[in-house]
Amino acid sequence: MSKIKILPEILSNKIAAGEVVERPASVVKELVENALDADSTRIIIEVEKGGRSLIRVSDNGMGMNRDDALLAPERYATSKIYKDEDLFAIHTLGFRGEALPSIAAVSKFCLVTRDRTSQAGTEVVVEGGTIKKVSQIGAPLGTMVTVSQLFFNTPARRKFLKTVNTEMGHIADTVSNMALGHPDIQFRLIHNGKVVKNLSATADNVGRVVDVLGKDIKNNLYKIEFTSDFLTVQGWISSPRITRSTSRGIYLYVNRRFVRNRVIQHALFQGYGSRLMKGQFPVAVIFIHVPCDQLDVNVHPTKHEVKFAQQKKIHDAVTGIVAERLRVADQPEWRPKRFPEPEPVDAKSRISESVPDFSIPKKQIPTRYTRTNGISASLRPATRTRQAVTDIPAEAGSPQKPDLRFTPTSGQTELWARKRFGDLKVIGQFHDTYILCESSERMVLIDQHAAHERILFEQLKNQSQASKKTSQKLLIPETIDLGYREAKILEGLIPDLNELGLEIEPFGGNTFVVKSVPALLENKEVKPLVMEMVEKMAQIGFSPGLEKAMDQCLILMACHGAIRANQKLSEQEIKGLLDQLDQCDEPSNCPHGRPTWITWSIKDLEKSFKRIV
Repeated sequence: MSKIKILPEILSNKIAAGEVVERPASVVKELVENALDADSTRIIIEVEKGGRSLIRVSDNGMGMNRDDALLAPERYATSKIYKDEDLFAIHTLGFRGEALPSIAAVSKFCLVTRDRTSQAGTEVVVEGGTIKKVSQIGAPLGTMVTVSQLFFNTPARRKFLKTVNTEMGHIADTVSNMALGHPDIQFRLIHNGKVVKNLSATADNVGRVVDVLGKDIKNNLYKIEFTSDFLTVQGWISSPRITRSTSRGIYLYVNRRFVRNRVIQHALFQGYGSRLMKGQFPVAVIFIHVPCDQLDVNVHPTKHEVKFAQQKKIHDAVTGIVAERLRVADQPEWRPKRFPEPEPVDAKSRISESVPDFSIPKKQIPTRYTRTNGISASLRPATRTRQAVTDIPAEAGSPQKPDLRFTPTSGQTELWARKRFGDLKVIGQFHDTYILCESSERMVLIDQHAAHERILFEQLKNQSQASKKTSQKLLIPETIDLGYREAKILEGLIPDLNELGLEIEPFGGNTFVVKSVPALLENKEVKPLVMEMVEKMAQIGFSPGLEKAMDQCLILMACHGAIRANQKLSEQEIKGLLDQLDQCDEPSNCPHGRPTWITWSIKDLEKSFKRIV
């Protein structure tokens, strides 16, 4: 007797249902996708008991005639593809021909439909994969699919369903995901006779985003747009101050299909860079459009995953547009929009009569804080004109090293200097940790450690990119003993650390000797810094020259070198800190992602004190 047999079709459909129908939300997804492909403008989803008892999806799409209605519940029946080439140019949401027969195999299924050419509708009733009834019925244009008693004939699957609230939560999330990708379509979700969601059709995409994500996020969304001959990227990303503890606030769409894609998600995180704290995720809605022949949507039974033919181009495009948009949005706007214009003078020395732009000035030579008397940092105000000053006079004929210190000069600063932080009025320090400032209409609170950390990080990064090594030789070199794995990691880091001015050499076995440190860290303990860098590299993974690894090293160096909380600063030091913050590309977050400043408007304060309603 043969051991290999052909499975009965009903059993094959039940096995297929195990891939396509994971839970009630899977049924909703498949049925709504069919409704969208039918050019519907209104879709109603009715659910009872979290989808256990009933799921009904009604649409006003093109519908089907009697012959098509009879074929629809058959396995591999589809109107989306006809030949091999169609598999590589999918432009619809559903296409595999497995959804309806898989759903019908594990439920009591009823299909009612009518197209424009039919005078009456068609009703097809299926139970457990077997057609029980086919009849004519009065029906409006469109399709209504009713799925009741899901998994009634597969009790092992039914017992794995969660509570009603949990399953209903998954259904609500599924509807929200699809509604975000199709703002021009009305969606209504009803549970146990009560309307849960009623999303009206709108031509304004951001309106649908606000409907789904909530009104509170509206003022913290930045629009992104990018177009090339290969792809289009559009959508909204949140301010780094609006984050979630999971990635559930990230909605990614490829050709209007909701997907989970690590390439795009990684590109999004890369664009945010150091603005996000570890374990925090942004809120984002991103739409990507690529030619259909550049996309494979057939890599997963539920079609949640897609594969790009040119994923690097897409990754780089998303990273670039997100980073650029955040860089533009990173500049605080608490200053008045316009100042009185100066009186014009003669043509040779005439001052521009255009409205001053308050963008951050062009980058200057990297600057730093220096220590005086071993206590607080000497934060002297930055000026446009600088002269080199060194602690030890250079010997005659010796090459002059670039000086990174702020130096006061007698020259007048540039007329109409454009600053943001530097023009704030300093009120004082709170708990020797926060700098309290005011502008004409706002109160601004600055975290001195986070702000200085950002300044040092960007200075160190500028030095590394410009290959300018400013280091301080140690009078007594410091030795460091490591384990085998840590020693191998440090060996790979040595060339890049030397470029930053942290000179380390092997000293035999797993021992290393530190001979010099960056000038920015001349008064800091170097051993804990190196140990922490090695531990961080072991945690995130390391390969020599890896940009992410070096950024982590720079972040740790900046953190160890920054002024601390509970450290008293003079007014001159505070002004120097604010002036240097103006020179940063990303002044609003420290390298770890924490905000450097927060602000309240007069209106916010008056509301808090009930002066206004």
